[in-house]
Amino acid sequence: MAMSPIKEVTAQTTPMEFESAVSVRNISKNYGDVEALRDMSLEFPRGQLTSLLGPSGCGKTTLLKIIAGLLEPTSGQVEVNGKTVSGPGKDRAFVFQDFALLPWATVIRNVAFGLEMRGVAASEREAIAEKYIKEVGLAGFEQSYPHELSGGMRQRVGLARALAVDSDVLLMDEPFSAVDEQTRRKFQEDLLNLVQIENKTFIFVTHSIEEAVYVSDQIAILLPRPSRVSEIIRPSSFRDKGVDNIRRDPEYLDIVDNIWASLRGYVE
Repeated sequence: MAMSPIKEVTAQTTPMEFESAVSVRNISKNYGDVEALRDMSLEFPRGQLTSLLGPSGCGKTTLLKIIAGLLEPTSGQVEVNGKTVSGPGKDRAFVFQDFALLPWATVIRNVAFGLEMRGVAASEREAIAEKYIKEVGLAGFEQSYPHELSGGMRQRVGLARALAVDSDVLLMDEPFSAVDEQTRRKFQEDLLNLVQIENKTFIFVTHSIEEAVYVSDQIAILLPRPSRVSEIIRPSSFRDKGVDNIRRDPEYLDIVDNIWASLRGYVE
């Protein structure tokens, strides 16, 4: 179904100046005869959270994996801190949708695992792990095993593990999709706080329009394959009103409604 391009959905029309942590330049990705991404270019502001939003199958996870260095593009390049990505690197950490925890390891061992792989001494890595376990709200569960935790707690372990390796860029592939709505809302609030505390660059894949508008400094809307960026949205005034007020703000509600109006024709 042919659709017109998505229109600007925020009152903020003046381009913002920012330092880019990640640059996606003319990226295309083909799987045989299937063209997944076509000549995609996108900048990710340093220290901010950018959501990749679009219908199922539009290439959000493909793009995330290319940035992570887990997939090689057919053409184009990705730069992180000015260096071309040629594979996984210490400057990027991945938070998986399915937690990807070591079932035989305790929480603190799971959180410290990336540091252990880098050869960090046991005492140092455990101190770092304890810091991030506390930061994600799991203090007291250091010696628990994954099977003893709820789904939401296991996802917190995965987030703490990504934070512990102190990468500049955190790549998050629908990290809250497997938890209940109440837990998801708490995660969203915690994520907003982490973005402020950590001063890292977050790249966040979601199917939820409400979630994207709630947590994002920048939203990149992707169209169905061959995927390309249709619109960049930067939610503005309500971002500073506190987590308890964002969802009631008229601008928030207008942006959610306008994005849905633009995307609904692509949803089967």
